[in-house]
Amino acid sequence: MVTAVSSNGEYAFTKPNRDSVTLLAGLGVEGDVHAGVTVKHRWLVAQDPTQPNLRQVHLIHEELFAEVGVAGYQVRPGELGENITTRGIDLLSLPVGTILSLGDDAVLEVTGLRNPCRQIDNFQDGLLKQVVGRDEAGNVVRKAGIMSVVKKGGVVRPDDQITVDLPAEPHRPLDRV
Repeated sequence: MVTAVSSNGEYAFTKPNRDSVTLLAGLGVEGDVHAGVTVKHRWLVAQDPTQPNLRQVHLIHEELFAEVGVAGYQVRPGELGENITTRGIDLLSLPVGTILSLGDDAVLEVTGLRNPCRQIDNFQDGLLKQVVGRDEAGNVVRKAGIMSVVKKGGVVRPDDQITVDLPAEPHRPLDRV
């Protein structure tokens, strides 16, 4: 389920919580600085401003906040820059192409993992190491949420239910976008 929705019309690390957000097909969150057909993330724009925007809507699982809380960090919805905070879905294990239906109308397609950056340490010193690590095999593990594109617009509110539809197999694991 959706536990919080957030947006910000200005470039800032955190996003204020809202009563609702409106998702626009092919664009993202109405009024959010990252909405658009092409990339809006400053680093990606510097690389190639014509890239498609695979980061229209950022989702984080609320369970991450409890996990980093054990290490002494206090994080609330919207503070890591996400648009939609969820509960009860293992977002990080979803494959590329998963369809998420939110509320009555909105539909997202999962594109990949958020690639956490040093801004997380500017928010709370040392937090980056909590959301990026390595597994036993030495592979990088990113925990700061997933990115998606809007397939069908609609209004999303806290307490909206989320339906997960996996793509046909073989599933492709998420990678950073």
